[in-house]
Amino acid sequence: MKLLIKNAKIIKDSREEVVDLLISQGKIEKIAKDIEDLEADVISAENKLVLPGGVDVHTHMELDLGNYISVDDFYSGTRAAAFGGTTSIVDHIGFGPRGSSLQAMVDKYYDLGKKSIIDYSFHGAIQEVEDSHLQEFQGLYDQGIVSLKIYTTYGGKLTDDQILKVLKKAKETGTVVCVHCENDGAIKTLRDQAEKEGRLDPIYHAKTRPAETEAEAINRLTYLSQMAGCPKLYIVHVSSGAGLREIQLARQRGVENLYCETCPQYLFLDEDKYLEGGPEEGVKYIMAPPLRKKTDQEALWAGLGDGSIDVVATDHCPFFYQRDKLPHAKNFLTCPGGGPGVEERLELLISAGLKRGLSLESLVQVLCTNPAKIFGLYPQKGSLEVGADGDLVLLEKKSYVISQDNRHSKVDYTSYQGFEVDYRVSTVISRGEIIVDQGKLLGQKARGQFIKRRF
Repeated sequence: MKLLIKNAKIIKDSREEVVDLLISQGKIEKIAKDIEDLEADVISAENKLVLPGGVDVHTHMELDLGNYISVDDFYSGTRAAAFGGTTSIVDHIGFGPRGSSLQAMVDKYYDLGKKSIIDYSFHGAIQEVEDSHLQEFQGLYDQGIVSLKIYTTYGGKLTDDQILKVLKKAKETGTVVCVHCENDGAIKTLRDQAEKEGRLDPIYHAKTRPAETEAEAINRLTYLSQMAGCPKLYIVHVSSGAGLREIQLARQRGVENLYCETCPQYLFLDEDKYLEGGPEEGVKYIMAPPLRKKTDQEALWAGLGDGSIDVVATDHCPFFYQRDKLPHAKNFLTCPGGGPGVEERLELLISAGLKRGLSLESLVQVLCTNPAKIFGLYPQKGSLEVGADGDLVLLEKKSYVISQDNRHSKVDYTSYQGFEVDYRVSTVISRGEIIVDQGKLLGQKARGQFIKRRF
C-alpha cells in the first residue's frame, strides 16, 4: 500500500516548507514537491499541520499497584493515544515480585503489549540491586530495552548506594536511567504529621509533597551521576520551578547526559484543582508529584521556551473516578495516585505553545523528536525523513472543547474537562496505515509492533 500526502506543511531544516510525502511499505520513500504516483492513495494536507507521529515515553498501561490496576490496558490506552496523534509509546512497567529477575517482568509485558494499536516499547524497572540484576542490564539492552526506571520514594525505592551502583553499571552498558525524584523521608514525615492532625483533604496531598522534596532528590541524583561518570540520566515528570532549577544548575556545573521531561498536568493544571469543587472533585488529581503552584507552571513553560526541558510526556496512569478515586475524597493517603492524559498531550501543547510564542519546531522537538532520540527510537520514529517509519499526524486548525464525551480512554473522566484547543487531530498514520481519520478509528485490531530500540 502506498500513501501520498499532498501539500504537507512540515518543518524542514528549521523552516516551514510545503512538500509532498510518499509512503511505501510503511516507510517514507520520498519527500519533494509535486510528487506523482498513480498507485498511491492520496491525502490532501492543504491548510493542515503535518507532524511526525507523537512519541510518548511515559505511560503506565495496566499498571498493577496491588490493590489497584490502572484501567487502560494496551488496547484502550493506545486507542486513546492514537486519537491524540501519538503513534509510539514507551511504557514504564510495574515491578515484579521481590527476588524476581528484571527479565521476568519484561516478559510479562511482552504479552500485555500485544494488544497495542500503535507501536510500543518498555522501560525496565528495578527495585532491588543484587549483582544478578546488574548483570541483566546488557541482556535487556541487547533486546532493545535500553532504559530502566528507578524510584527514590514508594515501596520500591532505592537507597543512595544502590542508585550509585545502578548508575555505574548504566554507564558501562549505555542504558538510560529514568528516575522518579522525591525525598521519601521528608514526605513520610509530612504525611505522618498530616494524618495525626486529621488534615486529609486532597490539598494536603500537595502540602505533604512540596516542591523541595523534588528539588532535593534531583540535586542528589545529579551529584550521584557525576560520581558515576555521567551516564544517561533522565528525570521524569519534573513538576516545579525548583526542580527544573536543579537540572539547570547541574548542567551549568558540567553534568553531561542529563535530560528531563515535564507533563501536561504540570503545564495546564495547578494546586487550586485540589480545592475547586471540594474534596470530591479534588481527589481526581491525586498523583505524584502533585499539582503545583501557578508560578511553577510559568517556570516550566519558560523551560520549554529556553530548551531546558527536553520532553513533554504524559505519565498516563488512570483510575476510575467513581469506583477508585471518589471513595478516598476525605483521605488522600489511601487514594491511588495517577491520572489520564495520553490523548490530550499533542493538541494541548500545540495549541497553547503556539499562543505563547513557542515555535512549531520546538514543540515538535519535545513531543516527537527528542523523546525518540533520547530513548533510541530515532530516526525510525519522531522524524519526517526518507527511510523513517511512515508515522504522521495531520492537525486542522479547528477549535473545540475537550470533554469526557469526546475521549477514548476507558476511564470515566478527563483532567482537562472544558479546555478549549485550537488544533484538532484529523488524521493519524502509523507505518503507512491510516488508523484514525476524522474522529473514527479505522479497524479495531491490535496492530502495534514492539520497537527494538537502539543507539
